[in-house]
Amino acid sequence: MWVTRDARTHVPASASGVEEFSSPWYAALARCRRIVTAHQLPDFFERREGQTVVQTWDGAPLKRIGTDLTDTLYADHDHLAQLPGLARQWDVLVAPSRWSAPHLSRALAFDGEVLEAGSPRNDVLFTAPDDRRKRAERLRRDLDIDPGKRIVLYAPTYRDHLAHSPGRFRHEPAFDFAAAERELAADHVLLVRKHPRATGRLTGARAPFVRDVTGHPSAAELLLLADVLVTDYSSLMFDFAHTGRPMLFHTYDLEHYRDTVRGFYLDFEDRAPGPLLASTDDVVRALRELEDVTARHATAYETFRASYCDLDDGRAAARVAERLMR
Repeated sequence: MWVTRDARTHVPASASGVEEFSSPWYAALARCRRIVTAHQLPDFFERREGQTVVQTWDGAPLKRIGTDLTDTLYADHDHLAQLPGLARQWDVLVAPSRWSAPHLSRALAFDGEVLEAGSPRNDVLFTAPDDRRKRAERLRRDLDIDPGKRIVLYAPTYRDHLAHSPGRFRHEPAFDFAAAERELAADHVLLVRKHPRATGRLTGARAPFVRDVTGHPSAAELLLLADVLVTDYSSLMFDFAHTGRPMLFHTYDLEHYRDTVRGFYLDFEDRAPGPLLASTDDVVRALRELEDVTARHATAYETFRASYCDLDDGRAAARVAERLMR
């Protein structure tokens, strides 16, 4: 069974879709012998005898998570108190890289088996070149993007201090879409993917220059399509590094985010695989000078990939499946 957010989501031909929080979903949680999830299961879930639960988590962590937030200003202490109980329901935690393994197990309060397998969600980035090209072209056609346009994927993370309800955060309108459109619309298109926990309008965004792809079910497909990634502190940077394509970092609130909101697991200012840019004008300028910017950060990019993206090779899902079949 493949869990979906709604009945319209496409699932693989070999699977049957089940909508989250539906009666069949509750039944599947209770009866399935093997459960694979990239998020926390509900706090009422208790693994029964004979069930195997594999936690693949949602990417490698740049920003601090879980118990590592205990002493921060915006920590959700009710959620932190639940972490040991939630982690006890897992048999295996899948690490996307060797570097991330100790950070994830400690921060998620998990003391069981850690499988250094890579991220199954990234396997699509390692399929045959012709397959990757066809998938990207199909998505380009679906989004009606002219072949001559450079595709920029803008994917910011959420801000803890903008919480408006449990687990939901107001999208911060830090990027000036109107200014970017004036400078780039002739030969660029901007795909915007808000974080799944962020809500709110994209102020100043107009089609066809800006396309909101937040609802697209596959982040990996968007990475296949994008010519360049613009993000801030999103874990998508670790995934996109496998493409070898350039990354720009819109870090307008770096000091506040680093010292007050979350903090990082690495020296981001020193190790980032691209330039840290304080304003929309800086991002636009970097896009206009992308070849030079890419060349200046080539060494940092390769060092980043070697240090933090070492396990993905297109066989992560196979390694998880082999573990499940033991």
